Order: sequence, then C-alpha cells, then structure tokens
Amino acid sequence: MLSPIQAKLLIVDDLPENLLALEALIKREDRQVFKALSADEALSLLLEHEFAMAILDVQMPGMNGFELAELMRGTEKTKNIPIVFVSAAGRELNYAFKGYESGAVDFLHKPLDIHAVKSKVNIFVDLYRQSKAMKQQVEALERSRREQELLLTRLQSTQAELEQAVRMRDDFMSIVAHEVRTPLNGLILETQLRKMHLARDNAAAFTLDKMRAMVDRDERQIQSLIRLIEDMLDVSRIRTGKLSIRPARFDLAQLVSNLVENFAPQVAAAESSMQLAIEGPVEGHWDEFRIEQVITNLLTNALRYGAKSPVEVRVYSEHSEARVEVRDHGIGISEENQKRIFQQFERVSASQVAAGLGLGLFISEQIVTAHGGTIEVESRIGEGALFRVCLPLEAST
Repeated sequence: MLSPIQAKLLIVDDLPENLLALEALIKREDRQVFKALSADEALSLLLEHEFAMAILDVQMPGMNGFELAELMRGTEKTKNIPIVFVSAAGRELNYAFKGYESGAVDFLHKPLDIHAVKSKVNIFVDLYRQSKAMKQQVEALERSRREQELLLTRLQSTQAELEQAVRMRDDFMSIVAHEVRTPLNGLILETQLRKMHLARDNAAAFTLDKMRAMVDRDERQIQSLIRLIEDMLDVSRIRTGKLSIRPARFDLAQLVSNLVENFAPQVAAAESSMQLAIEGPVEGHWDEFRIEQVITNLLTNALRYGAKSPVEVRVYSEHSEARVEVRDHGIGISEENQKRIFQQFERVSASQVAAGLGLGLFISEQIVTAHGGTIEVESRIGEGALFRVCLPLEAST
C-alpha cells in the first residue's frame, strides 16, 4: 500500500498569490506542501526535509529557478528530486530548453493547465511512493536477513550445546555405570564367597575376626555407593536451586582436625602422610555438614593425586576470612585444566585412572559459593597442587 507514505512537495515562487493558487491545486490529505518565496528560503527547506518533487518558478529576484536547480543537482541530498519549472515568459525565450538543461523533468507555461499540473504531480508523487515503498521493502528484507542470520547463529549455538549435553550425558552414564559397578562387584563377590563357604559348611570362614573384616569391606563398598548417590543428588539440588545450607556456629579448625584424624586409614592405604597446621580456633557460622563435604573432597583428591607424597593441611584466618589450605606434592594440574576442574564430570587428569564421577570439585565450589566464599587452586605440572577454601567469618546476607 502506497497511501501511508506521506509525500512532501516544494513550490517556489516570489509571488504569494501564485504560491497559494498552486498549493490549492496540488494539496491533498496525503501530501504536505511547503512554500518558499525565494531560492534562499527554498534551500533551507531542502536541507531540512525530503521532498517528492519541487515546482520552481523560473523568474525570481536574486537567485532564479535555473540557478537553484543547478545547486540542487550539485548536492547529494537533493540531486535526485524531480524538478518542474513554471514560467510566464513566452515560448520564444527558449526557457524550456534551458530548464531541461538545468536538470528539470518537465516545463510548464503559465497560465497553467489545471489537469496537466494535477496529472504530473500525481505521477511524480506515485513514483516517489513506489521508490520509498521499495526502499522500505529492501530494508525490511535486510532486517529479516540479519534476524535470520542471528537466529541461525543461535540455533547453531543451541545445537552445539545440545550435542555437548548429549556427550556429557553419555560420558556421565558411562562413568556412573563404571563407578557403581566397582562397589557392587565387590559386594557380589563377597556374597558368592560366603554362599560357597556356607554350602560347604565351612564354619572356619566365619570366625569373629573374619566376620569383622567382612563387615568392614561391606561397609566400605556401601559407603562408596552412598557417596555416588549423594553426589548425583547434590548436582540435582544445585541445578534446581535447592541445595540446602543450614549455618550454625562451629570451630572450623576442630572440624578439620577431626577429619584429618579420621583419614588415617586412607592415608595409610595411599602410603602417604598428612601434616596439619592450625593457628588457633577459627569460628564462624557455616553449614558444618556441607563444609565437611568440601574438605573431605579436597583431602581425598590430595591423596589420590599426591603420588604418595606428604599432604599438608593448614587452617587459619586472614582478611576477615577463614581459610583452609590443602597442598599435595603430586602430579599437579596444568593451567588449561585448572580452568575446567570445577566443571561437572571433569577430573584433575584425564590420563589418571581415578574413581568418582568428576563431581566433587563442582559440588565443592557450589557449596563454598553458597556460603559467600571462594575456592582457589594454584598448581604446576609435576609440582603438586594447593587448594584454598576462603569463607567469610561474618554470616553472608
């Protein structure tokens, strides 16, 4: 539809009565007519507005219509405006030829033919509207093209994310299957062995000492399964924003001291040692169960990747923060891996055969962040790793 496009028309004549007569002839509701009594006044209007056409009187004091037309043709903004000259001079002056030479599209002689004027104005207004409509369509097509390109980019990004999610899901399921199978296989083998002893009435296999050993082995396998399940549940809670934090006042130094003491069997199994440095009580409001979960994960990783080297644990306060550092002297972590170890299903070293779902550091960081704290890592390949947990001493709001 061309009608919504408003057309602006410029008429220039040094006689006000001529302007009024011509305005009355060409004005309509969908047109806006601008009048100028001189070329200078017309130039000001030309710089301010976009006109569908200009009707110029040839004979004006000062700058005449031909000179104005030449200026219009030499200006980028106005060079394409159709110009129609009007003159009361006789045809013998050959103004029409000079008008066309100045860039006019038509030349009208006074007295004006009303129907000819209306017809010519209608033609140029329609051409202007068609040009504007085409330009708008081209702009709309360009906008549509850019939007489609943006949509395509987003779709490609979404597809890449979905493919990554599928890969992560497949990797996760593979890891889960492997990790769950390990303790289950142990329980199954223990059960089959006991059934065999029972079938043979081998009472010697069930002495008190052997029963204690059996129970200890069963408990370790069951605890492994429980840890795997809890890790998966924690990831679900984190994703849904339902990870519960129940702060209460306790001594962080005492918590870490108890954990180090309880880790004695794991330390012995790893053929390592664990040294604890505590600089007095470090009390604050935190979720004791969740912080224990974080420190346990760091101690487990230090033993796992420490290459039988000593593990150093330090608890202290600094800059209004409670800090726990766990340092090992094992394989270390590359700078590239340091950026991803806190992501889901990532392990410290892909070359290491390590137990777990690769969720420990991800969950630990989420827990520490929920307390308003941070967890940092400093490491170089072959020089071990230092993990530092920083917790605000004042309750976070």
